[in-house]
Amino acid sequence: MLKFVAFVPLLLSTTAYAEEASDAETVIVTATRLPTPVDQVPASITVIDKAAIDRAQDIGVSDLLLRTPGVTLSRNGGYGTATSLRIRGAETDQTVVVIDGVKLNDPSSAGGGYNFANLLVGDASRIEILRGPQSILWGSQAIGGVVNIVTALPQQPIEASFDIEAGSRQTVSARAALGGKTGPLTWRIGGQSFTTDGISAIAPAFGGKESDGYTNRNVSGRVELAITSDVSVDLRSYYSSGRTEFDATSADSPAYGFNREFVGYAGLNVALLDGRFHNRFAYGYTNTSRDNYDPRNQRPQTFDSAGRNERLEYQGSFLIAKGVTVLFGAENEKSRFRSVSPAASLTTPVPAPARGSAEITSFYGQLNVQPVSGLTLTGGVRNDDHSRFGNKTLFSAGGVWVLPTRTVIRASYGEGFKAPTLYQLFSEYGNAALAPERAKGWEAGAEQRFMDGRLSLGATYFERKTNDQIIFNSCTTTSTLLLCLQPGSTLRRLGYYQNVSRAEAHGVEVQAAARPFEGLTIDGNYTWTVSEDRSPGSATYGNWLPRRPRNTANGSISYVWGFGLTAGAAIRWAGHSFDNASNAQRLEGYTLVDLRTEYAVTPTFGMFARVENLFDENYMTAYRYGTLGRSVYVGFRGRF
Repeated sequence: MLKFVAFVPLLLSTTAYAEEASDAETVIVTATRLPTPVDQVPASITVIDKAAIDRAQDIGVSDLLLRTPGVTLSRNGGYGTATSLRIRGAETDQTVVVIDGVKLNDPSSAGGGYNFANLLVGDASRIEILRGPQSILWGSQAIGGVVNIVTALPQQPIEASFDIEAGSRQTVSARAALGGKTGPLTWRIGGQSFTTDGISAIAPAFGGKESDGYTNRNVSGRVELAITSDVSVDLRSYYSSGRTEFDATSADSPAYGFNREFVGYAGLNVALLDGRFHNRFAYGYTNTSRDNYDPRNQRPQTFDSAGRNERLEYQGSFLIAKGVTVLFGAENEKSRFRSVSPAASLTTPVPAPARGSAEITSFYGQLNVQPVSGLTLTGGVRNDDHSRFGNKTLFSAGGVWVLPTRTVIRASYGEGFKAPTLYQLFSEYGNAALAPERAKGWEAGAEQRFMDGRLSLGATYFERKTNDQIIFNSCTTTSTLLLCLQPGSTLRRLGYYQNVSRAEAHGVEVQAAARPFEGLTIDGNYTWTVSEDRSPGSATYGNWLPRRPRNTANGSISYVWGFGLTAGAAIRWAGHSFDNASNAQRLEGYTLVDLRTEYAVTPTFGMFARVENLFDENYMTAYRYGTLGRSVYVGFRGRF
């Protein structure tokens, strides 16, 4: 309680990230699949703009997201190790990640979700976090929410930027981008290189001694060509290659892995009827490959997998009348995966890879109506036709009302549907009898703005129920269950996937923002989330879901001095959680303090420095796995 009270002066909203430069009414959100002012979005949303991204100085996107309401994170070691991000207590694979409109997910991963370990800030100019079920627009998997990352597009004939920094554990990060806008052509290409000696993935308290390093190289590019005033072509691409050293679950290990991700997008945009009718035809492609090695083995390769998605889309929006817009679309997604775990001994043949494929065809529509000034009502429906699980229809509804008193009231209801992944169905741990996960959630909240927007206070209550949640069950060496045998064989396996769980979550997000006078910004948030196992008759009924603290809070303060120096501090507090479903292993709470400073040498060139985990807090977000201690970084950046 004392720790909570200490946060009260800092319980100020991270929505201020976007509002420093402009009032909330002018902030445009694209995670809704249609550019929309934030005050017309019924769901809870946080927008982090480029200025806030630069000010935070974070290397990974997950570190930025962790500062926003309702988001928690667990990581199996340092940079590059498996990173699970959860929104409002949902599973990590129940969050959709989007880069420039293209969904990122790996069909060959266990949950089909995205591993945030390899997602660096790179050339991101804007990040949007939509909380709560968003399956109407984003389909299967968007039960927890959506993270939308937008890369930069230049506005001048030639633009360039760079960031270079170095620090603790031989960490070096360098990013650069170049682009321009000439007549009908707009283009930009950016790249980043990151390397660190890292820490031991296994915590020193459990015998971890050797450092596990990580390297990542990525490049992104965008090209937009206006063929006419109403017709344009849009090409986007992103590629990332990472090498991660990691440990066994109980000891140091020389094992390492490679992760390669490719994202491609091609779109045709056509505006008709004097711009009232917008059409987008698009093709999206994602390909993820992962390979693990252990040099101690006769056969070094221990894991090999590949996942691929191909996606055809049509999206239309039509302005029926002033204040009445309909958004509609059709999608077809084909997913394929291959996965194999070769034995360590050369005398044991490499088994045939597990393979699987699925196809889903979807139709959706959403109506946005503004019946009176300040009031926006939204309703949507979606139908998914899965090649293995048939049809499923989902509904959503919501409203947001901006009163003359600068009070904003939001409420929304949404449904979610997540089909079992190809890995859960067909891998060596697969179960072809799995049923899809189903979720329903709602929220209601209000925000009040004072002093011409320089002070805002808000709170939101949310609930979500998930049925047929898929979990992994372990098998003992003496188990007689048929599911403890690999499908179609008598070979034993370590475990299997099964629908045995029901989960419920509810909570409160408190947020506000303050700019009491020129140059001073204070922001933060507090979230209380109860995320529990509600499986009828289960021995774990009422237990906390693993690695989800019930209490988290963030706060920051920064001040811009008249001579170009910006100084600030940030604090994060997380209460205790449990590492396992039985709640037998407790993870203690922790408090982290960061210091940041930046000096503008010229209007286009600056130097910066930061200290993370100032007091060298020793903590764990996953049992037995280490976390970064005190870290110091310095660097410089340019924007031209």
